[in-house]
Amino acid sequence: MVVRREGDAVGRVEDGMPYRWGQLYAALVAMRSLAGTGRIAPAPPREVAATTGNPYNDCKGLLREVGLHLFAARERGGTSADAAVVIMDDIARLTPPRRESRGTLDQQEAKEFVQGHEDRFAAYRKAWESLTG
Repeated sequence: MVVRREGDAVGRVEDGMPYRWGQLYAALVAMRSLAGTGRIAPAPPREVAATTGNPYNDCKGLLREVGLHLFAARERGGTSADAAVVIMDDIARLTPPRRESRGTLDQQEAKEFVQGHEDRFAAYRKAWESLTG
């Protein structure tokens, strides 16, 4: 387990905002790729790195299109449609009902964001190997 220090408290990376932003970003990108290609693909490393500059705005932009992406993925039917439902549930769960930070991430937070993105995509790869191959 990876831990980080915040003052005197020790917490799990998985409990932090940057990690959750990375998870949300991965789910939004997965839905976008399902809609476009019928496959689940992670964001390219360059895109992930750019998103650490302002995850709030990038996720907000993707959220604006998520309904259309869900609809397109569901129209494909089969495993793509099933995956879209699960991913949409992830998006809802990872979008908390509170005001979010709009700032940039520092170097450590950026690493946590990337870890969240990678972990969420790994879960999708495990669940839908035929869509990620």
